[in-house]
Order: sequence, then C-alpha cells, then structure tokens
Amino acid sequence: MEWRAAYFITFTCYGARLHGDERGSVVRGRNGRLSEPLAPNLDRVQRERHLMNGPSGTLDARRRAIATDAATEVLRTKGWRLFALHVRTNHVHLVAWANAEPEFVMRTVKAWITRRLREAALLGPEERLWTRHGSTRYLWNNKDLANAVSYVVESQGADIGWPWVASWMGLSGQPRGSPP
Repeated sequence: MEWRAAYFITFTCYGARLHGDERGSVVRGRNGRLSEPLAPNLDRVQRERHLMNGPSGTLDARRRAIATDAATEVLRTKGWRLFALHVRTNHVHLVAWANAEPEFVMRTVKAWITRRLREAALLGPEERLWTRHGSTRYLWNNKDLANAVSYVVESQGADIGWPWVASWMGLSGQPRGSPP
C-alpha cells in the first residue's frame, strides 16, 4: 500500500466558531485560498448565528468517548495509521497517515462518528453536528509529524478527557490516562 503523506486534520462542531469571533476565523475564497484572519466583529457573529439552521453542536463526555472509539475504528478498518486523536467539546484533532486524500479521510471519520452517535441515540436523525469542512494539513517530514502529535496531545488546554496517542515506533495506540 502506497502512503501519500501524513495529515493533521481538524474539524469543528457546527456553530463552534462563527466568522467575526474574537478567537479569529478565515474565509475560503472562490479560488480555494484562505483569507487573512478576520478581525473580531460582534455584528457579524450575530448575523452568522441568525443564519444557523439549528443549535450549536457539542461533544459531552459520552459523545467524546463514542467519537474516539468510532474514529479509531474507522482508521483501523481502512488500514490508515493513527498517530494522535483528541476529541474536545467542540472540535476534533487527528494526525494520521492514509492512502487517501485528507478531505476523504476527514469526511469518512465525521460520517463514522455521526453514525455511531445516532446508533447510541445521542444525536437526532436531523441534528447537525459538524461544520461543512475543516482543516487538512499535509505533514511532509518527521519533524512536522512530531510537532502535530505534540500539539494534539500537549497543547489542548484543560484536561477534559484523554487523547489517543500512538506509540511512535510500534504504532500501537493507547488512550493516554484513563476515561473520566
């Protein structure tokens, strides 16, 4: 199996970060390029919130546990190598190698998590959980890979769960710590 590259993929829950939010956001142009970070704009945030088709999506402890299991399951099933995964309350970070484009990997992981949450009756049949796209960054060398894994595992703020971390050499993944 030929590996294309490692990827650092991030996707957010619906409504988690609106354009104009003080934490910053960017807009994807018609040419596919991202804008410079937008300046905070409360009026824009309110307009964006008004345009939403439902409530913001969130991941509580039960949803995060199912999301972690679903993401690791799909990556294992597809034969993709997972280096790190951290499911937060309003976004997911994962670092993986795959023989598929990163957008396909992201869509597939989102779909499996959504399906598992619906099977567990933790997400309604019409409830929207994810934003339309996400961030897909290529990691071309071991330094980039190590930095992405470190960011996912060590730089996520308050401990709300347990990141999934692969052993660097053996790639046998284990949750770091124990579930809440």
